[in-house]
Amino acid sequence: MEHVKIAKQMVDFQKATYDNSFNAMIMLQEQTEKMISMAMEQASWLPAEGRKVITEWVVSYKKARDDYRKAVDDNFKRVEEFFATAGKS
Repeated sequence: MEHVKIAKQMVDFQKATYDNSFNAMIMLQEQTEKMISMAMEQASWLPAEGRKVITEWVVSYKKARDDYRKAVDDNFKRVEEFFATAGKS
């Protein structure tokens, strides 16, 4: 039983590390988005099509980021459920 407890602690540590790293990445991306938004407001030379492409790009990477996070979180839940059932038997 001790090996299940150790493995669960390792997974918990990996999840905490992942969450912290991912949250730091989100903060960096949000700051970059703000800077790009401010630059677009000041760039009168940028055509409307260019602004639209940049806006669509931002929406696209946010959706991909959220999808990725959901997939990783779902898999962490599966691993936690596995260790919960392994610990009972």
